[in-house]
Amino acid sequence: MSTNNCCCGCVDEKEQKLQEIITKYKDTRGALIPVLHEAQEVYGYLPVEVQKAISEGLNIPLTEIYGVVTFYTQFSLKPKGRFKINVCMGTACYVKGSGLVLDKLKEKLGIDVGECTDDGKYSLDACRCIGACGLAPVIMVNDDVYGRLEADDIEGVIQKYKDL
Repeated sequence: MSTNNCCCGCVDEKEQKLQEIITKYKDTRGALIPVLHEAQEVYGYLPVEVQKAISEGLNIPLTEIYGVVTFYTQFSLKPKGRFKINVCMGTACYVKGSGLVLDKLKEKLGIDVGECTDDGKYSLDACRCIGACGLAPVIMVNDDVYGRLEADDIEGVIQKYKDL
């Protein structure tokens, strides 16, 4: 990973944190998952440059790291918004209209599943189950759960986060 220096010559803060994470786990068996989690906390996602730095730092092939990142749904190759919206598409939610809720979110935000708004405020994902089937259909915005939704409710949900 190339070192980005600011105008005063200091190393980029995120790169420095990443190197600290790698150093902390360097000689720890099974360190890849914890390193990926912590790196994603720093960057918000896991771009290829971060994966390369982890590969070099832990002496793990880049292909193995990419395989882990793309296998587990908690890791992302794309930037996520400040407000991460997850729409449950599990059976109970789908039967009760989560497809219509998802369509309304795509329309209101102007993005598709897996994308982030240009301002970095919202990202949209679909998941298999949130675990709140009795509240179907359900979405989560970060850690906030919204249940028994209809497509017409979406504007109000988005509005809650507009000025935050």
